[in-house]
Amino acid sequence: MIMNKDTAKKTAELLLQIKAIKLEPNNPFKWASGWNSPIYCDNRTTLSFPKIRNYLRENLADIIEKEYGKPDVIAGVATGAIAIGVLVAQHLNVPFIYVRPEPKSHGRKNQIEGFLDKNKNVVVVEDLISTGKSSLNAVKALKEEGANVKGMVAIFNYGFDIAAENFKNADVKLTTLSDYDHLLEQSLDSNYISEKELETLKNWRENPSKWNQ
Repeated sequence: MIMNKDTAKKTAELLLQIKAIKLEPNNPFKWASGWNSPIYCDNRTTLSFPKIRNYLRENLADIIEKEYGKPDVIAGVATGAIAIGVLVAQHLNVPFIYVRPEPKSHGRKNQIEGFLDKNKNVVVVEDLISTGKSSLNAVKALKEEGANVKGMVAIFNYGFDIAAENFKNADVKLTTLSDYDHLLEQSLDSNYISEKELETLKNWRENPSKWNQ
């Protein structure tokens, strides 16, 4: 879910302006999963724009305090959310850790990097939610180490039904700055897309794995 419609639309506009989100309904991208997609999102681009990264940092921190209360620790999901997670932790003046997709194969074989006491209240920071699988894998790792995971925040959510189902089944609350619906609304308002392209973008989200095959 999003917390504020105005914030959701402004976030979408900022991501479009710096091409962190690209919409190409007539020239689709191919994701690593093999899906054809009219949208590509790389929120790491925001780190190169101080005003925008500060906006994201402040608003993610605001969501965390309002929705979950000030946590003991912020956990970023590697690798995309490490930087924004650090910024949010710094803003809240709390410790930061990050979670790898799987334990390292050498050294201490850590999956969680940083110091984490058991029973600490943790909020997870993500940059992007697609199916939610990798994000929830991080939550699982944190819980196995004794963390009390209060919930997750993210910059953007594609809004796939499978993600909503995965988060519901895992009993993890997710709040994002923006999502696909508000992106489409803002894109149309700002003339990034036409009405015809809007329909194409809506159709993709209905069945992304089969779209444009």
